Amino acid sequence: MKAILTHPGSAHKDDFLACCLLIARYILPVWRRDPEPADLDDPGILVVDVGGEHQPARGNFDHHQFPAEHEPVCSLSLVLQHLGLYEDARTFCEWLEPTEWFDSRGPFATADWLGIERSVVNRLNSPVDITLLRRFAQKRELEPGDPVWEVMRMVGEDLFMYLRTLRERLDYVAAHATVLEVVGEGSRVKVLYMPRTDPMPDDPSSGLGRYIEQIGEKIDGLIYPDRRGAGFGLSRHDDSDRLDFTRIADEADVHFAHARGFVAKTSATDLARLTELVARALV
Repeated sequence: MKAILTHPGSAHKDDFLACCLLIARYILPVWRRDPEPADLDDPGILVVDVGGEHQPARGNFDHHQFPAEHEPVCSLSLVLQHLGLYEDARTFCEWLEPTEWFDSRGPFATADWLGIERSVVNRLNSPVDITLLRRFAQKRELEPGDPVWEVMRMVGEDLFMYLRTLRERLDYVAAHATVLEVVGEGSRVKVLYMPRTDPMPDDPSSGLGRYIEQIGEKIDGLIYPDRRGAGFGLSRHDDSDRLDFTRIADEADVHFAHARGFVAKTSATDLARLTELVARALV
């Protein structure tokens, strides 16, 4: 691999993020100029968001030649597909689909699709986005050591890590978690129980919400190992109004219950006791 090549002039989020991923994956310089035919023919030059063709085998990732009725797609989409990350990114990165719409349909069509006032789109601009895109657009070449290149590498690495570790985490949750039905005071809820395992993840509650989205069950509460102690955390899922953990604040084995009732910590480790506490928190 020789370099990443993208268009000069103004930069957008899709070509910026596409280059971030390719920088993180291949550790290449970035050239910002119009491609020559030889660039498009050279698979060692990754041509992004310019060039008029989508040919991953030749390292070319442009979407502007697609017909107007083509589904919303951008150069970032094409690079994610090439890297085998697209399906997970569409599932776990809620910002990706609006990015595709914005780049391929424009801000007004995107606002209409989102069901928001068109003026809201500009209110979502961040100084972080503005500065990074402007500084990227000012460059003709970016090499390792350049502050903008190094930030782009970090962005790409973090996105890779997020998608990779989240998929691994979801597989881990699927292998260990159990959906339980808890009954109390004439009412019942479903909770997701994550047992303590060895080894245990740094954040035992990580990925539980995403896993629940995947299984499609109505879950009101979570039981998971407390990362700060040997006990367990009890919490609402999706801010369910079915559980109020202030109701168990006076239990001897509950050492913390948030005043707003959405989470509690207990030294209990026995599943029967944990489900009893959840049952007592039922509203």
